[in-house]
Amino acid sequence: MTDTPIRTHSDERLADDETTTLEDAPDGRQREREREREETDREREECPECGGRLLSDAEHAETVCEECGLVVDEGEIDRGPEWRAFDAAEKDEKSRVGAPTTNMMHDQGLSTNIGWQDKDAYGRALSSRQRQKMQRLRTWNERFRTRDSKERNLKQALGEIDRMASALGLPENVRETASVIYRRALEEDLLPGRSIEGVATASLYASARQAGTPRSLDEISAVSRVEKDEVARTYRYVVRELGLEVKPADPEQYVPRFASDLDLSDETERRARQLLKTAKDSGIHSGKSPVGLAAAAVYAGALLTNEKVTQNDVSDVASISEVTIRNRYHELLEAEGGAVA
Repeated sequence: MTDTPIRTHSDERLADDETTTLEDAPDGRQREREREREETDREREECPECGGRLLSDAEHAETVCEECGLVVDEGEIDRGPEWRAFDAAEKDEKSRVGAPTTNMMHDQGLSTNIGWQDKDAYGRALSSRQRQKMQRLRTWNERFRTRDSKERNLKQALGEIDRMASALGLPENVRETASVIYRRALEEDLLPGRSIEGVATASLYASARQAGTPRSLDEISAVSRVEKDEVARTYRYVVRELGLEVKPADPEQYVPRFASDLDLSDETERRARQLLKTAKDSGIHSGKSPVGLAAAAVYAGALLTNEKVTQNDVSDVASISEVTIRNRYHELLEAEGGAVA
């Protein structure tokens, strides 16, 4: 008679452990997850309709099937840079972190700026001791940002350019160009004997004319801290020394702004442009102020289209005298009559 071996609970647990499959082991579970991931990736690469290959169209932000043209996904986010590079050197030059550089700041926006609010990252007010510490940090940070007289000069001038451009309603491209012109003037040592405000105003005046959004000397002088004669003298000097190419102001460039400020119709603006073109063909615009011609053309155009506007209204908008408007107004109508005749 053979003795039957007695199986204990420990033996049963050992047997169960020995029969544990590979799929239940940690490595097995990892392989199972990898297999599921591969199947998911394969499904993403295949068209659900025809099984064709999927292509990503970055231009239209879509994923389409190469075979049947089915749009599988749309509205994709382009996580790449907003610029293109054609070689490694260009890529390294254009890649950046943080805000873009700008010529409108004396350090081109590369330095750290400590905010003026006495609050922490969670919006809680700082204690008295912390506020004193932050104030000292701001003071030292400002000293490090403007370590020499050239940087202090540039900071003051660029602040003036930004202030005047805001008052005149000039766009950002005009401010950038004015900043570049002032930097060139500073590098060429054109400032000795001239005020910072004068050169900054002349740079903004030249930039506005180059960009096709001119402002008259009277308008520029009204927001500047220097007199009109100094602005004109400094402007001529800067243009001559830097070799800037500034075309004579075209009277038609002033018409849209004057018409907009007076709330006139498009028909009046079109009529004013027509009067100025006739005046150019007749040659009566030579030697005359473009602002005066533009103001007179707007006034004449309003009268010809039966819109109510007075010479005083146009004079206030254009910063030109009513006598000039009357004189140019009659000359424009005479040129128009001669052209019609």
